[in-house]
Amino acid sequence: MSLKISSRIKLAARSEGQENTLVRIGDAVIGGEKVAVIAGPCSVESKEQLMEAARAVKAAGASMLRGGAFKPRTLPYSFQGLGVEGLKILAEAREETGLPVVTEVMAPEEVAVVEEYADVLQIGARNVQNYPLLKRVGQAGKPVLLKRGMASTIEEWLSAAEYVLHGGNPDVILCERGIRSYGKLTRFTLDLAAVPLLKEVSHLPVVVDPSHGTGIRSLVKPMSKAAVAAGADGLIVEVHPNPEEAMSDGAQSLRPEEFKILMGELGPVARSVGRRL
Repeated sequence: MSLKISSRIKLAARSEGQENTLVRIGDAVIGGEKVAVIAGPCSVESKEQLMEAARAVKAAGASMLRGGAFKPRTLPYSFQGLGVEGLKILAEAREETGLPVVTEVMAPEEVAVVEEYADVLQIGARNVQNYPLLKRVGQAGKPVLLKRGMASTIEEWLSAAEYVLHGGNPDVILCERGIRSYGKLTRFTLDLAAVPLLKEVSHLPVVVDPSHGTGIRSLVKPMSKAAVAAGADGLIVEVHPNPEEAMSDGAQSLRPEEFKILMGELGPVARSVGRRL
């Protein structure tokens, strides 16, 4: 029996015989044969930190660079990001490494400036139902990486994608990043069943965030490999030159040497399911 979603979800739903959507970002393609790997620190903390991370992930084979300039934090006392200065540092890293930049946008009024510096606009889990923001990025000229809300159902998540698509932006990438459950040992519960399920009901590419999905460095590598085996079109992995001193998410960030090992281990997994890195 085939899976069915609400008939009210029209643009994000897969119609009979519909091909997978390919999202092109510079030389990278998400949704094709190659598994895209987006990597970098949770936050842009300084030019030196970001450039070191960017060079390391580029050398290891990453497709794109991630890094937060605007950071939504649970408490107002936590590091909120460098803002526009962080965007400028990300642009410098792109200039040197050639890696397209993925960074979060948090408010409609920030979209224009983030779009000026970034290649992909990320909508975080806390903003997946921020409808004014979704409408605004639907009018943007850059692809949107839409993270799943921490308590969102698949249909609620696809409904958020519908807002972006309805606004005229066809380049939406879904990102599974874990959902809340009753478990206490991991930060979230990474729902890898969402990957093949989405492939059946939607044409949009799907990437997986094993860093937020687990919150534990030692689990990032095995869950990355599991995500690729499940059919993910890409990964978004946090990598920091010195996680012990990270201003956010150090406990789930790989060291550059660990990321390099992961990239080597992902190749055989990708080939086993007819993909490549």
